[in-house]
Amino acid sequence: MNAVEIEEAISALAREPFDPLEFPFAFLEAFGNKATTIKRLRSGETNNSDIGGVLQRSNIHIKVSPEGDAAAALTALKASPATIRSKAKIVLATDGKDFQAEDLSSGEVVVCDYVDFPDHFGFFLPLAGITTVKQIRESAFDIKATGRLNRLYVELLKDNPDWGAVDRQHEMNHFMSRLIFCFFAEDTDIFTGKSLFTQTIEQMSARDGSNTHEVVGEIFRAMNIATTEREAAKIHRWAEVFPYVNGGLFSDSTGVPRFSRIARSYLLHMGNLDWTKINPDIFGSMIQAVADDGERGALGMHYTSVPNILKVLNPLFLDDLHEKLEEAGDNRRKLLNLRNRMARIRVFDPACGSGNFLVIAYKEMRALEAEINKRRGEGERRSDIPLTNFRGIEIRDFPAEIARLALIIAEYQSLLSHKF
Repeated sequence: MNAVEIEEAISALAREPFDPLEFPFAFLEAFGNKATTIKRLRSGETNNSDIGGVLQRSNIHIKVSPEGDAAAALTALKASPATIRSKAKIVLATDGKDFQAEDLSSGEVVVCDYVDFPDHFGFFLPLAGITTVKQIRESAFDIKATGRLNRLYVELLKDNPDWGAVDRQHEMNHFMSRLIFCFFAEDTDIFTGKSLFTQTIEQMSARDGSNTHEVVGEIFRAMNIATTEREAAKIHRWAEVFPYVNGGLFSDSTGVPRFSRIARSYLLHMGNLDWTKINPDIFGSMIQAVADDGERGALGMHYTSVPNILKVLNPLFLDDLHEKLEEAGDNRRKLLNLRNRMARIRVFDPACGSGNFLVIAYKEMRALEAEINKRRGEGERRSDIPLTNFRGIEIRDFPAEIARLALIIAEYQSLLSHKF
């Protein structure tokens, strides 16, 4: 099982009524343990627990406790001779309300309400033999969103096979990137009103999905027309609340594939996620497999870590910028010169994929610029670093589309974090 499939299985387990007898086995099954493995644990043949739990050798020791005793159960698991003898990596205790776990090698812990444990599923990925960098382990949202996006993509192509043809591939990919932007925009201050995009679709489209494409298409059309020109364009009144979004994301065709009832449901479920948690550093790399049949089995596994990216970017130009910032201190003239120099730097990636290197370079430069503005007493100043200074070449359509989107999201996140 890959990370996306595990997240879906764990989320499904958390939604079911808590069964103290079945939980340990269901938990292990969600992480890809085979039926024969579960059967042997259930019979006691391979269960090495000495405190009435379920202990899988070299993996995990699980204990379901009486209500209110989860913390005490975790302590007992750590003190258990069997835990040490069987070389368990993780101990986990729950009473169906509290959920506690600890990685015995690192000391990292998870303490949360039982219903929220899927948010920490990355902590347990080593149980499935998935050794990932820390950023992916902690990015439960990105993996969850990738899974939802993949299901919607597959469902749309099922109902619109012509959208999967080579000559419409770009249109389909562009449509998906627009959706992601709208979900992000409604959870930030880009759109006014809570869940504006999702709620508009829910209210204005039929439950069977028959007119969902028309509603989404009208929203996209509105965001491509300046406010002063909307009356002449005869934009529907309910779509006028959406802002004009320049930059080309909503230009060209506003075609939208038809939605079935199931596809509409997937769309609404995606909208109910908290898209402020999106991480453009890795999200693009994860979802580029959505549009590639050959790569879907590895969803979430394509990723160059931020530290590795910085190993390239730092000696290339970031180290020099940091040194110049250190030399400038609080000298307003030197700080201004550095800011002007940064605004002229152009970053080019000849094989950009989904934009990881470009996004990190942009975010690092925006952070440096924010520090310059702070030292100059200009904390409210807007950025002088244009997105057009960050360019890349990518032969595959979907990663290229996602690279553009990742940079747009990184720009908006920089606006929010630096409060320009």
